[in-house]
Amino acid sequence: MSKKNQSITGAYSFFNCIEKNFDKAARFLSIEKGLLEQIKACNAVYRMHFPVKIGGKIKVIEAYRVQHSHHKLPCKGGIRYSIKVNQDEVMTLAALMTYKCAIVDVPFGGAKGGIKIDPQTMSTENIEKITRRYTSELIKKNFIGPGIDVPAPDYGTGEREMSWIFDTFLSIRPGEVDALACVTGKPISQGGVRGRKEATGLGVFYGIRELCYMKEEMLSVGLDVGLVGKKIIIQGLGNVGYHAANFFHESGAIIVALAEREGAIYNKKGLDVSKVILHLKDTGSILNFPEAKNIENTENALELECDILIPAALENVIHKNNANRIKAKIIGEAANGPITPDADDILEKKGIIIVPDIYLNAGGVTVSYFEWLKNLSHVRYGRMEKRFSENMNAELLQVIENVCKTKISTEEKKIILRGAREIDLVRSGLEDTMISGFHKIRDLKKSYRIENIRTAAFVLAINKIVDSYERLGIFP
Repeated sequence: MSKKNQSITGAYSFFNCIEKNFDKAARFLSIEKGLLEQIKACNAVYRMHFPVKIGGKIKVIEAYRVQHSHHKLPCKGGIRYSIKVNQDEVMTLAALMTYKCAIVDVPFGGAKGGIKIDPQTMSTENIEKITRRYTSELIKKNFIGPGIDVPAPDYGTGEREMSWIFDTFLSIRPGEVDALACVTGKPISQGGVRGRKEATGLGVFYGIRELCYMKEEMLSVGLDVGLVGKKIIIQGLGNVGYHAANFFHESGAIIVALAEREGAIYNKKGLDVSKVILHLKDTGSILNFPEAKNIENTENALELECDILIPAALENVIHKNNANRIKAKIIGEAANGPITPDADDILEKKGIIIVPDIYLNAGGVTVSYFEWLKNLSHVRYGRMEKRFSENMNAELLQVIENVCKTKISTEEKKIILRGAREIDLVRSGLEDTMISGFHKIRDLKKSYRIENIRTAAFVLAINKIVDSYERLGIFP
């Protein structure tokens, strides 16, 4: 960990931050200490070094795969490509995956992978070489497979890398009938599921929207019920932040600021996200957007007046040195670990509602679960029922027209008759998952008389993991 990170996180490593939040929750539970230690610990840490020939020279690549929990199998978690990848980071992200999956009832143990490279400086050919070699190393140690460990995209990776992983797995394990389910986040043509790209951002939207529907919570921070008119700041315009910004904008919320690494832009009347993205594509930066004011220091954007602040990029961006200057009423952790434990305490005393990462950004793994199920069933969503639903709707519509002695317009008929497509079913499942997860946390928070949502979410996750161990008969 860098000296800068040490100064803002205190004595805690990234993994220690998660352990501290875990320990806060454990105080509300009468669970044997040994079992709690087992739940906290990473079950398996695989650190590897392998050679790859790049530019005629052999380069040794450092990489990781961490399986945090085996209380349910397979393990599940993304693979990130970044020069900043280290063991502490991968262990932490694996632990977060365990708790996320437990909260939203996705039957996986948490895992995470990482390769220490900068994909921006490498050719496609070399990235492919490294990806395929990494996959073969995972296969050798039995760290990948439909029922063992299922990777997914993360920072620096996407559909392309997932398709290479699948192809490598299939070439080494020919005839594996469920090979498609060895990895998720694949292209649609290779068994991917529609709606995966925007899933995490859409999950963030559903979670914050549900909170804003709660009259009691909105009264506590002096806001009206609903999203319309809420002023929102989003830090990070990657896959998560971009899609979240679009969904909030479409819902009637006002995006007053967007922040990226090079700086931020601000307009108190609101920013048109689609126009900002076009400007970004044309210029390579969000700065100097014609309808906004530049903010040179991106961290300063976090401290602007707003109703909802959504850090959707890096960990530890809100810390003890800036927490007192945060003016948002609600913070939605779209990124992993954007608030340090010290900052958490400061923000709680200020009465700010924090919607934690272990719930709010679970949309990605939820839809990855849907893709995994699709691959195991070998049938795309909607194939069995879409036409049947349309035919039933047509018959019902005919009865209504006969009884009412009126004709329904062609446009209205199209809306009524349409059967559910795969993306409709995926988004419906994600919406139900996020709403259900929110209310489970909220109900538990009230029943245990817990002060904040984060601790309640950890209590919920721990309870579910303990229940899984007891069902397995491991700890009678």
